[in-house]
This record gives sequence, C-alpha cells and structure tokens, in this order.
Amino acid sequence: MISKADRTKQFIIEKIAPIFNCKGYACTSLNDMIVATGLTKGSIYGNFESKDEVALAVFDYNFQLVVTHIRSKMETRNSIVEKLLVYPETYRNYLQLPFLQHGCPVMNTAIEADGTHPQLKAKAANAIQFWRSSMERQLNEGMASGEIKSDSNTNEICTVIISLIQGGVMQTKVTGNTIALNSGMDYLVRFIQNLKG
Repeated sequence: MISKADRTKQFIIEKIAPIFNCKGYACTSLNDMIVATGLTKGSIYGNFESKDEVALAVFDYNFQLVVTHIRSKMETRNSIVEKLLVYPETYRNYLQLPFLQHGCPVMNTAIEADGTHPQLKAKAANAIQFWRSSMERQLNEGMASGEIKSDSNTNEICTVIISLIQGGVMQTKVTGNTIALNSGMDYLVRFIQNLKG
C-alpha cells in the first residue's frame, strides 16, 4: 500500500514534470510549481528538501515515460530490425506524444545542465549510457541470431542513431518545422534496414 506522503510526492512529480521539460531547471520557479500542483510552498518543500531534489525526481520520471513508451512498442515487434525502427517512428512523431512535446528530456537536461548542474548532468549521461547499452544488447542479439550483419560496429550504430534523433529533435525545436527531423528519420529508417544480415 502506497503511503499518503508517497502519493503526494508522485502527484507533485507528475504535475511538475512537463514544466521542467519545457522551461528547464533554471527557469522553473517555485510559483510555477505552486500553480501546477495547487499546493503551497510548504506542501512542496515538506515533501522535497529542495528544488534540486524535485528536479532529479522529475528527470527520472520523464526519462521513465520515454523508456516505458519505447519498450511497449518494441514488445509488439518480432525482429531486432523492427524493434530498432521504433526509435525513428517514435521521434518522428514526438510532438504528438505528451511527454515529448517539449523535446527529449535527456537532450533538454543535458544541454541545460552542462556546466551548471552536475547532478542533472550525471542523470542525463546515465540515461544516454542506458540507451546505448540497450541498443548494444539488441544489436549483439541480432548479430548472434543472424538478423544483423555480423561485422556491424555497435558503437558506431548507436552513435548514429542517437545523434540523428537528438539532432533532428533539436532542429525542429529551434526552427519550428519538422523538415530536418523527417529527413533524418527517413535516413535512419534506411540505415537500420541496411543492418539486416
């Protein structure tokens, strides 16, 4: 049974998560948190020691939303290539997903926290490593089963996939259009399909 305090903490995290992903750590004010939750300053800081603690919990929550979505899509796919194609499918349509409408929380946090917030930067770095490790496992499994070319360079493939996705999302956020994102995702689909063994 979840306690009332844990329910309140979860409520605060869920209400504040989109604001942190949109405005970032530095620009999210206490007033933003009060308005989003309908709680008082005392209620918020009665559940969290500081804004830092809120931000770290919110990052974990936002990242888990992305992971859960991608995992659920991959579970419906049969081959490794089909599973990898979930990435371009998801990010091509990221504006339609409520938890990604303001961009990828990993990229947003990495950019803002670099040089300003070591704990958030570490969270973003760990998230990227988790992403890479997940893809590397899939690629190694695919090479072992013959689904993926046996001479594939997993480090290179992971770098290309992450770079194309994050670069496409960044360009869409800056320009307000999806031309670069769609071009990048079209290329990424071909790149992944060419990995077939």
